[in-house]
Amino acid sequence: MLEGLMIGLSTAFSFQNLLMVIGGCLIGTFIGMLPGLGPMSIIAIMIPIAVTIGDPSAALILLAGVYYGAIFGGSTSSILINAPGVASTVATSFDGYPLARQGKAGKALTVAAISSFCGGTIGAILLMIFAPMLASVALLFHSAEYFALMVVGLSAIAAFAGTGQVGKAVMMTVLGLIMATVGEGALFNLPRFTMGIMDLQSGFGFITLAMAMFALPEAIFLVLDPARSKAADGGEQSDIKDMRITGAEARQIAPVIGRQSIQGFLIGVLPGAGATIASFLGYAVERNIASKADQAEFGKGSLKGLAAPEAANNAACTGSFVPLLTLGIPGSGTTAILLGALIALNVSPGPRLMIDNPQIFWSVIVSMYLGNLILLILNLPLIPYIAKILAVPRTFLIPFILFFTLMGAYIGQNNATELLILVGLGVCATILRFADYPLAPLLIGFILGRMLEDNFSRSMQLYDGVGFITARPMTMGLLLLAVFLVILPSYRARRARLRAAGVADGD
Repeated sequence: MLEGLMIGLSTAFSFQNLLMVIGGCLIGTFIGMLPGLGPMSIIAIMIPIAVTIGDPSAALILLAGVYYGAIFGGSTSSILINAPGVASTVATSFDGYPLARQGKAGKALTVAAISSFCGGTIGAILLMIFAPMLASVALLFHSAEYFALMVVGLSAIAAFAGTGQVGKAVMMTVLGLIMATVGEGALFNLPRFTMGIMDLQSGFGFITLAMAMFALPEAIFLVLDPARSKAADGGEQSDIKDMRITGAEARQIAPVIGRQSIQGFLIGVLPGAGATIASFLGYAVERNIASKADQAEFGKGSLKGLAAPEAANNAACTGSFVPLLTLGIPGSGTTAILLGALIALNVSPGPRLMIDNPQIFWSVIVSMYLGNLILLILNLPLIPYIAKILAVPRTFLIPFILFFTLMGAYIGQNNATELLILVGLGVCATILRFADYPLAPLLIGFILGRMLEDNFSRSMQLYDGVGFITARPMTMGLLLLAVFLVILPSYRARRARLRAAGVADGD
């Protein structure tokens, strides 16, 4: 490992590769800030540039920089205008945007930047130490285990529901699962529930749904409730520059960052899981293990609720390189494009990559250390200026949000019909928000629904029924964990009621 690390240092710190790291981070950060673009589209566009470079190490360093730079920068639009830049920063908006509305945009962006840096750095360290070992663990996960992992994700929906909203959260999750069935099915390539609309044959677009659930209702609320935009009209400008994190706040978020960096990395190692699931699970886990007083703050501007998904998604982004580099298996859509770039460069990722091309493997890992440091240096000084978006008058801010929302939905599918779907879903989401229904569970159900169905169908085919549940101990263990996660909140609530009743009797 030390020999490989020295090879990686000499390769990554060459002048050309340093330029690749800086360029990739800059491009990725900018793309991440723009809702709807995401790293997949820009990396696909940049593949011809990477091939032109010729050097596989430099090309992969550039494309990897764009990838984790987009994840790093995607939190900006989530925090400032409630329009997630990339899918993995949706959970960031749950507490990041409320903090911005409280006049703490600078602090929120600082916490996000530090959490992202720590998550990415810890992920890079774990990648360096455990990559070969974790690759063999990832091979143990088959369709049955991925199905169970999706069930675990769905069991955490209570973390996204407020007090007394568990029933509503379940209803919204079911609605999300139903929406995930629109389009071609997992077993048969036949359209379902498309109502004869050809543009729905591939289902609803995630970016369209995310914008409709968060960004568009926010713009409508700003129109309907002028008091909501007080900070945007300049009422809180004096607080925008406050980037300081107190010692008590640092002690509060440090354990969260540590836990979610490790958990996010492990989820990223699993092919098909990805940074989006890591961010949602990170948020859910931290809310479930928080004290009752801290739980009440989640969704209203909790620093823990902001730090958890940011550390998890950046660590998962790094973890996704484990199956890519050591097994040649893409862990997400973005790493699938990176795999295509490697093949175009005549590099075959797999178990022998560390032996045959150690300079590629180790230079990418070293560039991740360097890239995360560059991203922190780039982002921290710019935070006071980026946060000034909230000082834009409401008459300009609302069209700004609407423009990026519509642009993101259109670019995501390159289809004008998406704009009609966006508006229709956005109006429905606004009505649901008026009725006090949580929208995050719907998005979780939609994200996990397709993967849940795909893996369940494959498992049923392989085992000719549901026998895979008892045939595979790891599957059974994950399903039992899901049951535990469902029962735990009810048990804690019951204990709290009994304790309160005991205190009342004592009085």
